Amino acid sequence: MKLDERCYDCLLSRVVLECGLCNASPGITSVIRAECARLLGELRAKPLSHPEIASAIHRRAYSMLGNDDPFRELKGESTRQALEVCRSVRPHLEDFRDFILASIIGNTFDYGVRNHAVNPDFNRYFEKEFASGLYIDDCDRILPLTSRVVYFTDNCGEIVFDRLLLEYLHGRGSHITLALRDAPVLNDATLAEARELHLEKYVDTMTTTGCGCEIGVRLDCMPPELETAMKECTLILSKGMANYESLSTYRDLPPVAYLMAVKCDPVAEDVGVPRGVKIAMLRE
Repeated sequence: MKLDERCYDCLLSRVVLECGLCNASPGITSVIRAECARLLGELRAKPLSHPEIASAIHRRAYSMLGNDDPFRELKGESTRQALEVCRSVRPHLEDFRDFILASIIGNTFDYGVRNHAVNPDFNRYFEKEFASGLYIDDCDRILPLTSRVVYFTDNCGEIVFDRLLLEYLHGRGSHITLALRDAPVLNDATLAEARELHLEKYVDTMTTTGCGCEIGVRLDCMPPELETAMKECTLILSKGMANYESLSTYRDLPPVAYLMAVKCDPVAEDVGVPRGVKIAMLRE
Protein backbone atom coordinates (compact mmCIF):
# COMPACT_ATOMS: atom_id res chain seq x y z
CA MET A 1 0.00 0.00 0.00
CA LYS A 2 1.06 3.54 -0.71
CA LEU A 3 1.10 6.22 1.97
CA ASP A 4 -2.34 7.77 2.44
CA GLU A 5 -2.65 11.42 3.50
CA ARG A 6 -4.57 10.24 6.57
CA CYS A 7 -1.43 8.36 7.63
CA TYR A 8 0.61 11.54 8.18
CA ASP A 9 -0.85 12.54 11.53
CA CYS A 10 -0.90 8.92 12.72
CA LEU A 11 2.76 8.45 11.82
CA LEU A 12 3.87 11.69 13.45
CA SER A 13 1.77 10.94 16.53
CA ARG A 14 3.81 7.75 16.93
CA VAL A 15 6.97 9.85 16.78
CA VAL A 16 5.59 12.00 19.60
CA LEU A 17 4.72 8.83 21.55
CA GLU A 18 8.30 7.60 21.10
CA CYS A 19 9.57 10.90 22.45
CA GLY A 20 7.29 10.56 25.47
CA LEU A 21 8.48 7.02 26.12
CA CYS A 22 12.04 8.37 26.18
CA ASN A 23 11.09 11.26 28.50
CA ALA A 24 12.13 13.82 25.90
CA SER A 25 11.41 17.43 26.81
CA PRO A 26 8.68 19.35 24.94
CA GLY A 27 11.41 21.29 23.12
CA ILE A 28 13.26 18.18 21.97
CA THR A 29 9.97 16.53 21.02
CA SER A 30 9.07 19.53 18.86
CA VAL A 31 12.44 19.42 17.09
CA ILE A 32 12.22 15.69 16.41
CA ARG A 33 8.63 15.92 15.19
CA ALA A 34 9.54 18.77 12.85
CA GLU A 35 12.50 16.83 11.43
CA CYS A 36 10.36 13.73 10.91
CA ALA A 37 7.66 15.83 9.23
CA ARG A 38 10.34 17.29 6.93
CA LEU A 39 11.59 13.80 6.06
CA LEU A 40 8.04 12.61 5.50
CA GLY A 41 7.50 15.43 3.03
CA GLU A 42 10.68 14.41 1.21
CA LEU A 43 9.86 10.69 1.07
CA ARG A 44 6.19 10.94 0.11
CA ALA A 45 7.12 11.72 -3.51
CA LYS A 46 9.32 8.63 -3.82
CA PRO A 47 8.07 5.22 -5.07
CA LEU A 48 8.02 3.70 -1.59
CA SER A 49 5.35 1.76 0.29
CA HIS A 50 3.84 3.04 3.52
CA PRO A 51 5.92 0.62 5.67
CA GLU A 52 9.14 1.71 3.95
CA ILE A 53 8.40 5.39 4.59
CA ALA A 54 7.27 4.73 8.17
CA SER A 55 10.44 2.74 8.85
CA ALA A 56 12.63 5.62 7.67
CA ILE A 57 10.72 8.04 9.91
CA HIS A 58 11.13 5.82 12.98
CA ARG A 59 14.83 5.29 12.30
CA ARG A 60 15.32 9.06 12.19
CA ALA A 61 13.41 9.54 15.45
CA TYR A 62 15.35 6.76 17.20
CA SER A 63 18.64 8.25 16.04
CA MET A 64 17.73 11.70 17.34
CA LEU A 65 16.50 10.24 20.64
CA GLY A 66 19.63 8.13 21.06
CA ASN A 67 17.42 5.14 21.92
CA ASP A 68 17.15 2.04 19.72
CA ASP A 69 14.10 0.60 21.54
CA PRO A 70 11.74 3.24 23.00
CA PHE A 71 8.94 0.67 23.38
CA ARG A 72 10.99 -1.73 25.54
CA GLU A 73 8.93 -1.28 28.73
CA LEU A 74 5.58 -1.31 26.90
CA LYS A 75 6.60 -4.52 25.14
CA GLY A 76 7.41 -6.15 28.46
CA GLU A 77 4.09 -5.07 29.95
CA SER A 78 2.10 -6.35 26.96
CA THR A 79 3.88 -9.72 27.22
CA ARG A 80 3.05 -10.02 30.93
CA GLN A 81 -0.59 -9.12 30.27
CA ALA A 82 -0.85 -11.55 27.34
CA LEU A 83 0.63 -14.42 29.36
CA GLU A 84 -1.97 -13.89 32.07
CA VAL A 85 -4.83 -13.93 29.56
CA CYS A 86 -3.47 -16.95 27.69
CA ARG A 87 -3.34 -19.01 30.86
CA SER A 88 -7.07 -18.48 31.35
CA VAL A 89 -8.24 -18.87 27.73
CA ARG A 90 -6.01 -21.74 26.56
CA PRO A 91 -8.25 -24.53 27.98
CA HIS A 92 -11.21 -23.18 25.97
CA LEU A 93 -9.52 -23.19 22.55
CA GLU A 94 -10.44 -26.30 20.60
CA ASP A 95 -9.99 -26.08 16.84
CA PHE A 96 -8.00 -24.22 14.19
CA ARG A 97 -10.50 -21.38 14.00
CA ASP A 98 -10.28 -20.82 17.76
CA PHE A 99 -6.49 -20.56 17.66
CA ILE A 100 -6.58 -18.27 14.61
CA LEU A 101 -9.13 -16.01 16.31
CA ALA A 102 -7.09 -15.86 19.52
CA SER A 103 -3.96 -14.87 17.59
CA ILE A 104 -5.89 -12.12 15.79
CA ILE A 105 -7.27 -10.74 19.06
CA GLY A 106 -3.64 -10.64 20.17
CA ASN A 107 -2.97 -8.34 17.20
CA THR A 108 -4.75 -5.55 19.09
CA PHE A 109 -1.61 -5.16 21.26
CA ASP A 110 -0.61 -2.16 19.14
CA TYR A 111 0.39 1.26 20.43
CA GLY A 112 0.17 4.64 18.75
CA VAL A 113 -2.47 3.84 16.11
CA ARG A 114 -4.95 6.71 15.98
CA ASN A 115 -8.45 5.78 17.20
CA HIS A 116 -7.13 2.52 18.68
CA ALA A 117 -6.10 1.81 22.26
CA VAL A 118 -4.93 -1.34 24.00
CA ASN A 119 -7.69 -2.36 26.40
CA PRO A 120 -6.41 -2.40 30.01
CA ASP A 121 -8.85 -5.18 30.98
CA PHE A 122 -7.69 -7.62 28.33
CA ASN A 123 -9.37 -10.64 29.88
CA ARG A 124 -12.82 -9.13 29.48
CA TYR A 125 -11.87 -7.64 26.11
CA PHE A 126 -10.71 -11.06 24.86
CA GLU A 127 -14.03 -12.67 25.85
CA LYS A 128 -16.01 -9.99 24.01
CA GLU A 129 -13.87 -10.15 20.87
CA PHE A 130 -13.83 -13.94 20.83
CA ALA A 131 -17.63 -13.98 20.97
CA SER A 132 -17.88 -11.54 18.05
CA GLY A 133 -15.82 -13.83 15.80
CA LEU A 134 -14.26 -13.12 12.40
CA TYR A 135 -15.68 -10.70 9.82
CA ILE A 136 -13.82 -12.55 7.06
CA ASP A 137 -13.41 -16.23 7.90
CA ASP A 138 -11.39 -18.26 5.39
CA CYS A 139 -10.16 -20.73 8.03
CA ASP A 140 -11.59 -23.76 6.22
CA ARG A 141 -9.56 -22.82 3.12
CA ILE A 142 -6.43 -21.88 5.05
CA LEU A 143 -6.00 -25.05 7.13
CA PRO A 144 -5.40 -27.46 4.20
CA LEU A 145 -2.49 -25.26 3.04
CA THR A 146 -0.52 -25.43 6.29
CA SER A 147 1.95 -28.23 5.46
CA ARG A 148 4.84 -25.74 4.96
CA VAL A 149 4.27 -22.32 6.52
CA VAL A 150 6.17 -19.04 6.61
CA TYR A 151 4.77 -17.12 9.58
CA PHE A 152 5.40 -13.36 9.75
CA THR A 153 4.84 -12.08 13.28
CA ASP A 154 3.88 -8.58 14.37
CA ASN A 155 3.77 -7.28 17.96
CA CYS A 156 5.02 -8.27 21.40
CA GLY A 157 2.14 -9.48 23.54
CA GLU A 158 0.58 -10.72 20.32
CA ILE A 159 3.29 -13.37 19.90
CA VAL A 160 2.13 -14.96 23.15
CA PHE A 161 -1.15 -15.73 21.34
CA ASP A 162 0.80 -16.69 18.21
CA ARG A 163 2.56 -19.31 20.34
CA LEU A 164 -0.78 -21.05 20.89
CA LEU A 165 -1.40 -21.17 17.13
CA LEU A 166 2.16 -22.33 16.44
CA GLU A 167 1.76 -25.10 19.00
CA TYR A 168 -1.46 -26.21 17.29
CA LEU A 169 0.13 -26.24 13.83
CA HIS A 170 3.25 -27.98 15.14
CA GLY A 171 1.06 -30.70 16.63
CA ARG A 172 -0.50 -31.26 13.19
CA GLY A 173 2.94 -31.72 11.63
CA SER A 174 3.32 -28.33 9.91
CA HIS A 175 6.84 -27.31 8.90
CA ILE A 176 7.10 -23.70 10.13
CA THR A 177 9.57 -20.91 9.42
CA LEU A 178 8.97 -18.08 11.88
CA ALA A 179 10.10 -14.60 10.80
CA LEU A 180 10.49 -11.75 13.30
CA ARG A 181 11.82 -8.19 13.06
CA ASP A 182 15.54 -7.88 12.49
CA ALA A 183 15.90 -5.02 15.02
CA PRO A 184 13.58 -3.22 17.46
CA VAL A 185 10.98 -1.03 15.79
CA LEU A 186 7.78 0.16 17.48
CA ASN A 187 6.44 -2.66 19.67
CA ASP A 188 7.16 -5.34 17.05
CA ALA A 189 8.60 -8.65 18.25
CA THR A 190 12.25 -9.49 17.61
CA LEU A 191 14.11 -12.79 17.60
CA ALA A 192 15.29 -12.19 21.17
CA GLU A 193 11.73 -11.68 22.43
CA ALA A 194 10.55 -14.83 20.63
CA ARG A 195 13.34 -16.81 22.29
CA GLU A 196 12.31 -15.50 25.71
CA LEU A 197 8.95 -17.21 25.09
CA HIS A 198 10.64 -20.38 23.73
CA LEU A 199 8.83 -20.20 20.41
CA GLU A 200 11.62 -22.29 18.90
CA LYS A 201 9.92 -25.35 20.47
CA TYR A 202 7.09 -25.12 17.95
CA VAL A 203 8.88 -24.14 14.73
CA ASP A 204 11.55 -25.62 12.48
CA THR A 205 13.39 -22.37 11.77
CA MET A 206 13.41 -18.95 13.45
CA THR A 207 14.82 -16.12 11.40
CA THR A 208 14.37 -12.40 10.84
CA THR A 209 12.79 -10.38 8.07
CA GLY A 210 16.15 -8.67 7.45
CA CYS A 211 16.64 -4.95 6.76
CA GLY A 212 17.40 -3.92 10.36
CA CYS A 213 14.94 -1.45 11.90
CA GLU A 214 12.14 -2.02 9.39
CA ILE A 215 8.42 -2.70 9.75
CA GLY A 216 6.60 -4.88 7.26
CA VAL A 217 8.34 -7.20 4.79
CA ARG A 218 10.83 -6.38 2.06
CA LEU A 219 11.62 -9.19 -0.35
CA ASP A 220 14.84 -7.48 -1.47
CA CYS A 221 16.73 -7.94 1.80
CA MET A 222 15.49 -11.19 3.32
CA PRO A 223 18.10 -13.49 4.88
CA PRO A 224 18.85 -16.61 2.78
CA GLU A 225 16.91 -19.03 5.00
CA LEU A 226 13.76 -16.90 4.71
CA GLU A 227 14.17 -16.48 0.97
CA THR A 228 14.41 -20.27 0.59
CA ALA A 229 11.41 -20.84 2.86
CA MET A 230 9.32 -18.39 0.82
CA LYS A 231 10.08 -20.36 -2.35
CA GLU A 232 9.22 -23.71 -0.78
CA CYS A 233 6.21 -22.88 1.41
CA THR A 234 2.59 -23.80 0.77
CA LEU A 235 1.27 -20.83 2.78
CA ILE A 236 2.33 -17.48 4.20
CA LEU A 237 0.64 -16.51 7.47
CA SER A 238 0.88 -12.73 7.74
CA LYS A 239 0.04 -11.04 11.04
CA GLY A 240 -0.96 -7.38 11.29
CA MET A 241 -1.41 -4.34 9.12
CA ALA A 242 2.21 -3.47 8.25
CA ASN A 243 2.84 -6.96 6.90
CA TYR A 244 -0.40 -6.67 4.90
CA GLU A 245 0.63 -3.27 3.55
CA SER A 246 3.93 -4.79 2.41
CA LEU A 247 2.98 -8.22 1.10
CA SER A 248 -0.19 -7.08 -0.69
CA THR A 249 1.98 -5.03 -3.08
CA TYR A 250 3.81 -8.12 -4.37
CA ARG A 251 2.69 -10.54 -7.05
CA ASP A 252 3.60 -14.21 -7.65
CA LEU A 253 3.68 -15.05 -3.94
CA PRO A 254 2.48 -18.35 -2.49
CA PRO A 255 -1.03 -18.19 -0.97
CA VAL A 256 -1.13 -15.57 1.79
CA ALA A 257 -3.48 -15.66 4.77
CA TYR A 258 -3.77 -12.18 6.27
CA LEU A 259 -4.61 -12.40 9.97
CA MET A 260 -5.30 -9.04 11.56
CA ALA A 261 -7.50 -6.68 13.46
CA VAL A 262 -8.21 -3.86 11.01
CA LYS A 263 -7.37 -0.76 13.05
CA CYS A 264 -7.31 2.10 10.54
CA ASP A 265 -9.48 3.44 7.72
CA PRO A 266 -6.93 3.23 4.85
CA VAL A 267 -6.32 -0.48 5.45
CA ALA A 268 -10.04 -1.11 6.01
CA GLU A 269 -10.85 0.54 2.69
CA ASP A 270 -8.11 -1.36 0.86
CA VAL A 271 -9.41 -4.69 2.19
CA GLY A 272 -13.06 -3.66 1.79
CA VAL A 273 -14.20 -4.10 5.40
CA PRO A 274 -15.29 -1.82 8.26
CA ARG A 275 -12.60 -0.53 10.59
CA GLY A 276 -12.40 -2.51 13.82
CA VAL A 277 -13.21 -5.97 12.48
CA LYS A 278 -11.05 -9.11 12.64
CA ILE A 279 -10.18 -11.00 9.48
CA ALA A 280 -8.57 -14.30 8.43
CA MET A 281 -8.46 -13.60 4.70
CA LEU A 282 -6.83 -15.92 2.15
CA ARG A 283 -5.49 -14.54 -1.09
CA GLU A 284 -4.22 -17.11 -3.57
